[in-house]
Amino acid sequence: MANFKLAPPGLKAIQPYLKIAEEHEKRDPSITYWCRFYAVQNGLKINDKSPENTNFFIKLMDWLENEKKSRREDETISNEVVAQAHIENYALKLFLWADNEDRAGRFNKNVVKAFYTAGFIYDVVNTFGEPSEEVLHHRKYAKWKSTYIHNCLKNGETPIPGPMAMEGAEDEEDELTRLLSVSGNQPANNPPPPSQAPYPTGGLFNMSTSQPEAFNLPVPGAHAPPSTPNGTNQLSPSTSIANICPEQENKGGVRLTPEDFHKAQKYCKFAGSALTYEDAPTAIENLQKALRLLTTGQDS
Repeated sequence: MANFKLAPPGLKAIQPYLKIAEEHEKRDPSITYWCRFYAVQNGLKINDKSPENTNFFIKLMDWLENEKKSRREDETISNEVVAQAHIENYALKLFLWADNEDRAGRFNKNVVKAFYTAGFIYDVVNTFGEPSEEVLHHRKYAKWKSTYIHNCLKNGETPIPGPMAMEGAEDEEDELTRLLSVSGNQPANNPPPPSQAPYPTGGLFNMSTSQPEAFNLPVPGAHAPPSTPNGTNQLSPSTSIANICPEQENKGGVRLTPEDFHKAQKYCKFAGSALTYEDAPTAIENLQKALRLLTTGQDS
């Protein structure tokens, strides 16, 4: 298999996405696929058509084609609506974990890396069209916070916890990219991967170990900046719902399986996508399918 960990010298701009992709090959193949897809999408815009760069992109595009074929049953890769939701949920969980640590004043390289990674994964959402205002805010804030905390730790200063006015993030981003994406200056233990375990709450995660002492399902918005809406627990499409939601009955006595809830969630995502394009009939159809499934247990 070709090594896509490092980009050729003329493609420095896509290095963060290749590094994040490499880190997620085992924990979340979907993140790996879309980070590499985004790297190709943006790398081809760079005005450097050297043979080395061309060869790199050919190999990477071959990998993308083969990966999509081999994982055609994985909707987080084959279905763009589900993929976008998965990427946003993954980045949000990582963001919320870092924000919780930041607000509690627990500053270390793992918090920097979590904010940094979330910011660049939010970039990948551009693959599917114009991002929401929430995504744009979180992306900017995550990148700025990672730079701010990194510089404070480097200079022996104590960062100020919680939200602050963002100043100079763009000017400092190149330095952080160089330190965290290219060099070996990586944290000893990566932040908890959202696809394997939800971010821990209440300060129960011991960053000196690689496993959480305890964790709860995250409630997006509980610890994030004010623009993050409070809501119910969000699950990424790759999460094993059967391990979290047991079979249960609705008010009409119909027994619903974890797969039923997964399908209903998918229909709601399709409806949301249709509304983005002002396609009311498709939105109504998918909402009706979700409602029918949840009330009767039958998938139309």
